[in-house]
Amino acid sequence: MFSDDVSEQIGYYVYRLVDPRNGETFYVGKGQGNRVFQHAVGARVEKEENSAISLKLDRIREIHKEGLSVNHFIHRHKLDEATALHVEAALIDAYPNLTNIVRGHYSDDCGVASSQELLLRYQAPLIDFQHKVLLLAVNKTSSMMSNYDAVRYAWRLSAERLKAIEYILAIKNNLVIDAFIAEKWLPATKAYFSGFEKEYPDRKGFIGRQAPEEIRTLYIGKRLGPDYSLSQAGTRYAPD
Repeated sequence: MFSDDVSEQIGYYVYRLVDPRNGETFYVGKGQGNRVFQHAVGARVEKEENSAISLKLDRIREIHKEGLSVNHFIHRHKLDEATALHVEAALIDAYPNLTNIVRGHYSDDCGVASSQELLLRYQAPLIDFQHKVLLLAVNKTSSMMSNYDAVRYAWRLSAERLKAIEYILAIKNNLVIDAFIAEKWLPATKAYFSGFEKEYPDRKGFIGRQAPEEIRTLYIGKRLGPDYSLSQAGTRYAPD
């Protein structure tokens, strides 16, 4: 643990939690004080109900059961909070198989991208919303499955606000890559979505279809303006 004196000197920092059994980084975070050590404390208390959080805690418990301790690495220190958020986001992009629940801050605006993707992103015309839409980020999942499966599961959303939504737009690196109509929103569980490995009862998924061609033509290939950054969870209702 860091003393108060050490904590004051190192300021905000970005850290990695590493599994001593295989050297794998399984969590990236930012904080100050003794934040880096608090995950191990959380792993000793009652099991979390949130299955996403428990992935990290389960990993820590497995390490402890073998008589080992998590390795803590401070990647950068003496940072201000804004810089720490950028460093954290860059590391989250760089390490696969993390147990982090959400992507890093600014990942949609300035996250990892190829040079060709950057050209497309910044040369694409700005989106002009002509319908009530829900923007959902599929940066990571679209490369592993169809656009439909990537965008339809599983999100923390307001049931009330969903009533007004006409179309769902799949967003990758700030660009619209597909458009869908949600015919039914359901709890994100295997009872309704048997094709997905994990279930999240407190989140939602939809069953639907691809939007009509004129809607897809209207939105696909357009980019989000600076006023429409997605939340850290990768969602946004538009227009405001």
